[in-house]
Amino acid sequence: MFKTKITPLALVIASLSAPASANLIISEYVEGGGYNKAIEIYNTSSTAISLDGYTLNLYSNGSDTVSTSEELSGSLAADSTFVIVTTDTRALDDLTTKADLRSGAVNFNGDDAFTLTLGDTVIDSFGQVGVQEVWTAGGVTTKDKTLRRKADVTSGRTDATSAFDPSEQWQQFDKDDFSGLGFHGENNQPDPEPEPEPLVPLECGAAKTLISAVQGEGGDSPLLNTEIELEGVVTADFQGSEQLSGFFITSLDADIDTNPLTSEGVFVYFADTDVNVGDHVRVKGSVAEYFNATQIGDVSQVEVCATGLTPTATSITLPVNNVADLEAYEGMLVSLEQPLVVSNNYGLGRYGEVGLATERLYQGTQIALPGDAANAVEAENIKKQILLDDGSTKQNLDPVSYPGTGLDAYNTLRLGDSVNAITGVMGYSFDRYRIHPTVQPTFVATNPRTDAPELHADADLRIASFNVLNYFNGDGQGAGFPTSRGADSEAEFIRQQAKIVSALIAIEADVIGLMEIENDGFSANSAIASLVNALNDEDSNNEYAFVNFNVDKIGTDEITTALIYRANKVAQVGTAAITTQYPFDYSNRPPIAQSFKSLESEEVFTVAVAHLKSKGSCGSADGNNADLGDGQACWNEIRVAGANAYADWLDSKPTGVDDEDIILVGDMNAYAMEDPIRAFADKGFKNVVAELDGNTLGYSYSFSGRMGSLDHAVASPSLLAKVVAATDWHINADEPISLDYNVEFKSDSQVASLYSESAYRASDHDPVIIDIQSTPAVEPTPEPQAPVLEPEQSFNISENSPIGTVIGQLSFSDADAQYTPVIGFIVSGHDAVTINEQGQLIVAGDLDYEFERKITLMVQAKDSAGNLSNAQLVYINIANDETDDEDDDSGSLFWLTLLALPLTLLRRKKA
Repeated sequence: MFKTKITPLALVIASLSAPASANLIISEYVEGGGYNKAIEIYNTSSTAISLDGYTLNLYSNGSDTVSTSEELSGSLAADSTFVIVTTDTRALDDLTTKADLRSGAVNFNGDDAFTLTLGDTVIDSFGQVGVQEVWTAGGVTTKDKTLRRKADVTSGRTDATSAFDPSEQWQQFDKDDFSGLGFHGENNQPDPEPEPEPLVPLECGAAKTLISAVQGEGGDSPLLNTEIELEGVVTADFQGSEQLSGFFITSLDADIDTNPLTSEGVFVYFADTDVNVGDHVRVKGSVAEYFNATQIGDVSQVEVCATGLTPTATSITLPVNNVADLEAYEGMLVSLEQPLVVSNNYGLGRYGEVGLATERLYQGTQIALPGDAANAVEAENIKKQILLDDGSTKQNLDPVSYPGTGLDAYNTLRLGDSVNAITGVMGYSFDRYRIHPTVQPTFVATNPRTDAPELHADADLRIASFNVLNYFNGDGQGAGFPTSRGADSEAEFIRQQAKIVSALIAIEADVIGLMEIENDGFSANSAIASLVNALNDEDSNNEYAFVNFNVDKIGTDEITTALIYRANKVAQVGTAAITTQYPFDYSNRPPIAQSFKSLESEEVFTVAVAHLKSKGSCGSADGNNADLGDGQACWNEIRVAGANAYADWLDSKPTGVDDEDIILVGDMNAYAMEDPIRAFADKGFKNVVAELDGNTLGYSYSFSGRMGSLDHAVASPSLLAKVVAATDWHINADEPISLDYNVEFKSDSQVASLYSESAYRASDHDPVIIDIQSTPAVEPTPEPQAPVLEPEQSFNISENSPIGTVIGQLSFSDADAQYTPVIGFIVSGHDAVTINEQGQLIVAGDLDYEFERKITLMVQAKDSAGNLSNAQLVYINIANDETDDEDDDSGSLFWLTLLALPLTLLRRKKA
């Protein structure tokens, strides 16, 4: 497939140069059910035409760019047709047998346009290039119909950009009507079918071929292409037009052989004679292999011999010793009486398929090292699984077959839900054994939806990673749809944005790394601005902002990574950084990083976002980038280079903030045990979820029925030590894709019933959520300093002051009091005065002015570290407390003096 840009002007110029009467035209258009797609080209001339140089071009989804093209070759005879049919193997045989060529260019819906060109010249066209719509006019529509060019049209429509009215040149026929393919015009009709010979009724009980003989011991029937008659009991009836167009039969009890390797059931591809479960039938037809499934085809007769029989199911269990063991049950009615979990729901809405397994199945490289160990995990996985198929060939059934109560936005069928019993017939198609149930299975919601995890009790910061699955906002003003990778219309975008906003608000992260957002800069109309505005409109409790890297685009890809944050919780510090140096100049998307500071704790940390090269598009991968068969798929070498370069870049502190707390989040496109994740670990950036869980059983993505983590958070040692919780919130990987925002492949009622604005199936990747306990900034402890006492402090106190009286407050200082405060004072010189812990001088004994008018103390202050101040003298002056007596009673005073003398002598002795 290649893409070419052809502007509308170029198409007009090309049409002007086209010949007046081109000899090739598009003569038939088949837009049937499922993969029944075909285009017929007709040679209107009387001579053969070489097809060399002619090209059929498909323009998908209203694009003016060729999405797929097919270069024709060979020769087309006069008055003849050339039929091109899709390459998809699910197209009906009645269509594919008419093909002259199978092509991927014939993979269209009713709103896609075609051109037939010779070199650069438009010879004919269908639809209107540059416009996406189902063209309907005059009772003719391009959706789910077969259209044939009117016989009088002999030249092509060369203006591919003009308005298209299908009723002008086309006649409409029923959906999946292939009867006109291979011929065109009045003179080119098929010969009439001859009258069939009258049929001789089949004889029930006559000689017959046993079903076990039809099946044989191996994969292909030993009786391939042999016309036979056989008998059996109908076990499952799928004769409806939107079903398998046939029925399954099992051997009569008397016909069962003793060979465990031969199946006793087979599918009969026939719907003309109505049968019912329990009918004993005799069938005449040919043994065929339809995509490696044995069946009876080209059935000419079916005779109902008896009714009302009760077929018995054969019990089987999983896991099997070898997948090929299931061949012995092909076509049989079987039952599994064991708990099974839903392992794959990707095809639930589209094809009515559900993968079941004995347990949740992991990608090999999620839980084992790449190579033999991982491949051994996958070898065991395939033995544990079976596919549940609703027996319908119609895509996009409404209602969806499972769960039996009806799939909708609130009644989901998640991976990890379970079923305790399955009964049905064993089929085989598209390389998978599958059971078409004959009893509606009952599913149990053993993996229910959960709300976003609460912030851990010890955490005060939350960082998250979220892949927003091609969030493109058109021109940012309500137009510009369809976009190249995201929503096809503004209505779809509104649905997509609502779900993403619901998820982001519920996560309640302070910084969120985004992947798969449109790479259109940071202007007011950019995708990132649109998303942040929507968040602020819905969440009045927070103020969201985005990191502006001040470039028009980050790298050259259509999608990029981004950082949003809650400005009421954290602030940017340093300089937002990006790099496009190797290996980020191609494949791996350019790294981005910014440092932040918590407004509460002032914790500083750096968040970076990664999106490494995907595992797809392996065609151009070579050398060590090729798929080496070790479970890591292609482009592993460039992802490893990206991991190493990312770690080195972050170690260089690209934001200019010299802080060791660094976390890198994003879509690494590598599972937990693969080389890129181990390369990060070798550089010191450990997988946070795996480190906290102690294993790699976490998952953020599901692919082909296997769980694994493509989305990771890897952290530096210092930041990892602060992580208190880490988890994947399973809102996307476990949910059916039918519940996303898209409206394709849904009926009008399903567009409403399968959608809600909730977070569930907002994307295809689960968000990763990291809770951190930040450490407040700590100022360095100063060198210990001793207290300082002011020298020669002096205080006054009256004699006879009661014990406990505060004399005064010492004056002292302590430079490091917040670290080592003063806890006491050392006092010497007198017992009548003490100093408490606060430096207050307190009377501790009797004070007498007559005998001691000044007390001298030597004082030192002591802090909690044991540091002592210099010793300082402290003076306490004792004041006379004598009271003036107006009556001079000397006699009385004399005798009082004599009485007090012994007491004075006693005081002096104590002193």
